[in-house]
Parts: sequence; structure tokens; C-alpha cells
Amino acid sequence: MTLSELKIFKQTGEKITCLTAYDASFAQLFDECGVDTILVGDSLGNVIQGGENTLSVTMEDMIYHTQSVAKGIQDSLLIADMPYQSYTNAEQTLVNAQRLINAGAQMVKFEGGREHKNSFEILQVNNIPVCGHLGLQPQSVIEMGGYKIQGKDEVGAKRIIDDALALEAWGVQVLVLECVPASLAKQISQMLSIPTIGIGAGVDCDGQVLVSYDMLGINTGYMPKFVKNFLKDNGDIKGAITAFISAIKIQEFPTDQHSY
Repeated sequence: MTLSELKIFKQTGEKITCLTAYDASFAQLFDECGVDTILVGDSLGNVIQGGENTLSVTMEDMIYHTQSVAKGIQDSLLIADMPYQSYTNAEQTLVNAQRLINAGAQMVKFEGGREHKNSFEILQVNNIPVCGHLGLQPQSVIEMGGYKIQGKDEVGAKRIIDDALALEAWGVQVLVLECVPASLAKQISQMLSIPTIGIGAGVDCDGQVLVSYDMLGINTGYMPKFVKNFLKDNGDIKGAITAFISAIKIQEFPTDQHSY
């Protein structure tokens, strides 16, 4: 899977599938089942480390898990999260992004909009592929006052739209939209030439991502509205992954039940 193929998926209307992975074994299984993109998410702070949020995840954590996941992948596109405080200025962003690429990532992802203009631009100049992340930003959960839906009012929606357009102009090649109203995610997806991947953002994004532990019903804590346990009715882990892929490709997931 290449970035060019993801753009073709958008143009032809084929939905993009994405799951998080943190180790070689799960990565290999997702890859063999045909998941289009695999994200080494800083969500490992929650599901691996047991933290309340992602803020304690370090660059060393991300490099270690990216190296592990890369060893399990043959075909899927590998994206790695840049953790909290790893992209506070352009120079730091470039150094840390290169470290993740050297660890095996094909693309790096970090949260935020126009406040990180210099970071987006320096990666564009240095030909490092970037995935943006707008809407609910887990690394800013304290500033946002908790895990809340973003873009519900006109001002908030305009801010996300303006950021999305700016990110595309600065070379971002994929955009994650998290916990925004489905109507707003649809509008942004139609405005952009780059693919959008939604999580709690409705069925009209160009693809969907879930934390793999949530998708498998392993998470025993709070389950967000947008999560579906695919293991429950599909026998085993391979069956769950196959069902997840199929549900996204034929647009049976997410439903209104999983959207805002």
C-alpha cells in the first residue's frame, strides 16, 4: 500500500481501513488480513501502559513500538504517531520525525492545525509524509476540558475547516478527523483532495480507524460511542479483522449509532 494508492482509493470511492498496532504479532495479523494502513498510535499510553491519557508516552516508546510493528508488516502502509511535546518547534519536529522514519514508519502523524505551521512546512520541504489530526486531539485533552465532541458550533466548525485546508496546502497527505459531527466530516472530506480517515466522524470520511483493542473488545474501561466490538459475533480474531474490513468497505460501519 502506497500513498498514491490511498489517493486513488479516495478518487474511486473505495474506503480505507486502518487499525492501531503496537507489536509485530498483531501487525502481521492485520497485514495478512489486508488492513490498508496500520497506525502505531500513542494510544499505547492507554492500552499498553495503562495510563489515563497519552501524555506520558515518549519518543523512545514510539520508536520501540514502531520498530516492532515494522517487522510484522509486508503490505500495509505504516504510520507512526509523534507523541506529546515531540513537535514543539520545527527543528525538533524534523529530528523526531526522521527518527520514526528510520524506525520503519512510512508516514508520521501529529495533532493540531495552524499553530504548527512551521512543523508542517519543514517536513514538507524534507519530503517526510505527514498525516494530520484534527477534531478531538487526545494530546490536548486537558486544554479541551476532556474528551468532548469538537466542531459542534459554527465557530468550532470553521476553525477545523480552515485548519484542514491549511494542512493540505502545507503538504499533509492524509487527515484523521476524530469526534466531529458526521455532517462536518463529510463537508471536509468533500473539500479536500487528500483522504480523510475518521474515528467517531461518520461514514462519509474516506476511511475509518479504530484502536485495535477496542475493535476486539479487549478494553474493559469506558467505550466511546464510535467503538464497535467486532470480535463478539465473528468467532476469532481473524474473523473480527475480516469483518471490520468488510464493514468499512461496504459502508456498514460506522452507522448512525456510532456517529455524532
